[in-house]
Amino acid sequence: MNRRIFIGLTLAAVATPVLARTTDSTRHVLSFHHQHTNERLTVCYRIGEHYQRSELQKVNHFLRDFRTGDSVPIDPKLLDLLFDVQRDLGSRGGVYQVLSAYRSPRTNAMLRTSSSRVAKRSLHLTGQAIDVRLTDTSTRQIRDCATALGRGGVGFYSRSNFVHLDTGSVRRWNA
Repeated sequence: MNRRIFIGLTLAAVATPVLARTTDSTRHVLSFHHQHTNERLTVCYRIGEHYQRSELQKVNHFLRDFRTGDSVPIDPKLLDLLFDVQRDLGSRGGVYQVLSAYRSPRTNAMLRTSSSRVAKRSLHLTGQAIDVRLTDTSTRQIRDCATALGRGGVGFYSRSNFVHLDTGSVRRWNA
């Protein structure tokens, strides 16, 4: 083995773990603006494959039932779905406008009395659903992108201009 090949192989062996660490340190950042509380939040909820517990706690509080103040752990897969939609759409600096996230049983029951579109066993009750817009993207684009990802439920509410996303079974609807 000549000296160039040896040095090349040595450098490749040393660089591979560094490259793997760099790839693994992908930062998952989301920005939110809650339409009912006017609160804003930007979090780096995941780095590589590691969810950031303190950031998830901030998300849990932010996406609480704004009527009662109750909160539950938000499904991290829901955040991954939001991140992937934003990434796949090429959104740069877009902020998710949140209309609804966690709903307490009391809030869900109250909403059901005024709308037949509120599910009795809504995934909002378990922190697995969110109703959103994205500031630099149309709701139709969000719907189409989430549908193409094939993960969870996607409801499109064109008249109210929002998209429902959840981590339940794969299904689609328009309202």
